[in-house]
Amino acid sequence: MDKLIVGGGSRLEGVVTAGGSKNAALALMAGAVLADGVVTLRNVPRIGDIKTMVELLNGLGAVTRWADDHTVTIDASEIHNLEAPYELVRKMRASFCVLGPLLARFGFARVPVPGGCDIGARPVNFHVEGLRKLGADLHVEHGIYSAECEKLIGAPIYLDFPSAGATQHLMTAAVLARGVTVIENCATEPEVAALAAFLISLGARVEGAGTTTLTVEGVERLGGGECEVIPDRLEAGTMAIGAAITNGDVVIERARPDQMRATITKLREAGVDVAVDGTSIRVSSKGRPKAIEIKTNPHPGFPTDMQQLFAALLCTADGTSVITENIYESRFRYVNELNRMGGDIRVGGRSAVITGVPMLTSAPVTATDLRAGAALICAALAADGETELSGLEHIDRGYEDIVGKFTGLGARIRREPEPD
Repeated sequence: MDKLIVGGGSRLEGVVTAGGSKNAALALMAGAVLADGVVTLRNVPRIGDIKTMVELLNGLGAVTRWADDHTVTIDASEIHNLEAPYELVRKMRASFCVLGPLLARFGFARVPVPGGCDIGARPVNFHVEGLRKLGADLHVEHGIYSAECEKLIGAPIYLDFPSAGATQHLMTAAVLARGVTVIENCATEPEVAALAAFLISLGARVEGAGTTTLTVEGVERLGGGECEVIPDRLEAGTMAIGAAITNGDVVIERARPDQMRATITKLREAGVDVAVDGTSIRVSSKGRPKAIEIKTNPHPGFPTDMQQLFAALLCTADGTSVITENIYESRFRYVNELNRMGGDIRVGGRSAVITGVPMLTSAPVTATDLRAGAALICAALAADGETELSGLEHIDRGYEDIVGKFTGLGARIRREPEPD
């Protein structure tokens, strides 16, 4: 396994382009299982999770090919295997979301309990109970969910928590159900709206995307179509933190500032200059950031996927900041790694109290999950000396060529094989 060697002290400057959204692309690829025709997805990131989803779809019998570096074609018309392999589903939570589309289209599916980043309990009970309300006979045995039905039937569904994954999953199941499904208290994330627009382009009838109530009128079949994946707001946010923590000046192009309001607002509260011009975001900073308070919440609240990155930034702030994590209870596992670099973070319950230090210092650290890995890279960019970062398998899951993008802005990062 490789490691990163990150040299601190370089000011990031220049222009970088945000890639396609990991979370949106994965949802679209799962939704393509519903289509009786060829689906073409553009602006798809070349990352580990996408590779896993391609392997999963091909294992089900779909024909999935890269037409170019960022365009994927999926022909699910000849799917014949209705059981997802454990070795793929255990790698990535999003792969569980093929269960609903397989069930809706073929009346049967078997999918193992999902894996992914270890950031706390993420049960699939919202997914399971929603599918049962649509008429699925669903049970779990030996770690595998088995579901069958003669035909899914539209029904009212209320989510106890506005889970983006459950909202997307149940929407894809409902589009081929008989009758009308109304999902209340659903997630409003941009990736949910993007999936709805994609399904509509294939022939689905979905209303209310972007609100807390989705209405899905079932149709007999979906055809093929084309879709462009929305920009990755989390990658854009990562680049913004890199600029802010190094007192840099970076323009992030092909972004969606309207989908990043909470992130931009908190950057500005911290004293970072953020200028928006259409689909470009310019982030520049001088001196230490200000201490702020952050509470993660479902969209349009502050995204849980950005709290680790802000923690890295706030380690260098003037004063004491507080981050409260309201989504995942174990999302502070990375704190020990930042403290190893000289950070001063104390965790109590769901809150982390961060006292800013004059400068972080280099140290050997390990990424505990995807966003923690990105946060440690940003911290290392501002640290004194060279930081060795292991656990790159987490980072590779969600960032395409993060080394190339940062080095293009003037960072000193190299990738080396780690000794056995």
